[in-house]
Amino acid sequence: MEVVISIVKSLSIVFTNLVLIISMYYLILSFFGIKRFKKVKDYEPKKSFALVVAAHNEEMVIKDIIESFKHLNYPTNLYDIFVIADNCTDKTALIAKKQGALVYERTNKEKRGKGYALEWMFDKIFKMDKKYDAIAVFDADNLVSSNFLSEMNKMLCSEYKVVQGYLDSKNPVDTWITGSYSISFWTSNRMFQLSRNNLGLSNQLGGTGFCIDTDILKELGWGATCLTEDLEFTCKLVLNGYKVGWAHDAIIYDEKPLTLSQSWSQRKRWMQGFADVYSRYFPKLFKRAITKLDFVALDCALYSVQPIIIILLGIAMILNYINGIAEAPRILSGFMQAIQSTNIKISRIMALLVFVFQFLYTPFILYLDKKLSIKIFLYYLIYPIYSITWLPIAIQGIINKNNKEWSHTRHTRSIGINELEKAN
Repeated sequence: MEVVISIVKSLSIVFTNLVLIISMYYLILSFFGIKRFKKVKDYEPKKSFALVVAAHNEEMVIKDIIESFKHLNYPTNLYDIFVIADNCTDKTALIAKKQGALVYERTNKEKRGKGYALEWMFDKIFKMDKKYDAIAVFDADNLVSSNFLSEMNKMLCSEYKVVQGYLDSKNPVDTWITGSYSISFWTSNRMFQLSRNNLGLSNQLGGTGFCIDTDILKELGWGATCLTEDLEFTCKLVLNGYKVGWAHDAIIYDEKPLTLSQSWSQRKRWMQGFADVYSRYFPKLFKRAITKLDFVALDCALYSVQPIIIILLGIAMILNYINGIAEAPRILSGFMQAIQSTNIKISRIMALLVFVFQFLYTPFILYLDKKLSIKIFLYYLIYPIYSITWLPIAIQGIINKNNKEWSHTRHTRSIGINELEKAN
């Protein structure tokens, strides 16, 4: 038994140190999102956009996103609205047509999912007589801020070819799950997306609210048809020497799942997609990072292995818990005891970091973007419960990474852009 306990302690040292290194990397990275360093100068409206909405049975919300497009403060002759009615069995196509969108109905029972639908639509746009400088991608449940295209135009007129907008929440205070989702996205926007932009790294596409230069899309091809097509295309861009820019003021409001069950299904799909992508792209990104001394590729490679990092964190927590309740073995040498002493110090450092993040740093980050309220802070107190659920979800995602079946999140509530902007 003492040998088993010794092995557990040794493993806990390895995992704790590894998790600490990764955690310190992301902590240091997050500091560069506290202040907005980069300012993009204003440009007159110049770029033309094809706004593409991927929709599967979205009759409840499709009208709202089209209405929000009509409120864009951008010349109407410089953008068109396209809706992909993908394998729809409801009135999505009919409602979108009545709202003035250009609707393309797609029926393909084998190649199901957003990635396939986008690839199909992109090919049609390439062949049109009218040409667009960029294509912007949205989900049917989104709403966009009135300055969205103005901000994207500024970014595309400067150095960027692909740009991600700020992912916000339509329903942050509906339930503790929507509150947890919102906190996660808000902190990621500031601590990791803005920080990467400030440091000149590549940002990560978030699945919706992003723009791609049409020529780049033609050059590389979409080809992103897995469950996390956004991550796959990001990796593809970085491997080809491109970066994703960040438009902090181009806001996309996204509807978050209401229940733990809905959230579990969605996040499991994300983890399946992550596991699929990192198995194919991590070696290539890591090779590029080493052979070309490309830190952008290294950062992207680390991001792609999120399921592994989550599991490592979980294992470290479990081993340290077992280590803490077990009796100290007497068979270890003085050298091992010294290492264990170091491990205890590291554990204390990690505990301190958790405390600082929980009660000081993260609320401060929320405050910077004016997202902190009494209700959000109360949700934040139980946010660790949401965080803990990532461990079994990540494990499920890795186990089921070859399951490519798309799970649709049903949206049942209509919210208009005017109603949302008044609330904010």
